[in-house]
Amino acid sequence: MRLLLDTHSLLWALDTPERLPCLLREQLESSVTEVCFSAASIWEIAIKSALGKVNFHYSPNQIADGARMTGFVEIPISSEHAAGVACLPLHHADPFDRLLVAQALAMPARLVTADAALTVYSELVEWVERDK
Repeated sequence: MRLLLDTHSLLWALDTPERLPCLLREQLESSVTEVCFSAASIWEIAIKSALGKVNFHYSPNQIADGARMTGFVEIPISSEHAAGVACLPLHHADPFDRLLVAQALAMPARLVTADAALTVYSELVEWVERDK
């Protein structure tokens, strides 16, 4: 099984895994699951941090390093991924989320997202509600 974590899911998996449903945490820890994160998520964190929109506990580099040290696989942004955004209906306007959907479809991988609005794109998009 291959999972691609959206930005929220990536941050939760690294910093507060208890926010994720138990089943997802088990999948993330399973040796048969390839857990991926996108350079797009690191880019999003860098931009939002630089603009002062969000105060992240860690720098973009620390987050990427932590993800790799955890065993997550970094997925670069390819021209195929970027061009794939043009084929997506405009159900969602966020460019980072749209790029993550395009990446998941191209890989293919199940996109684990905290944004329920993305589920209209594909059965590969899985919305996870955080545990309370």
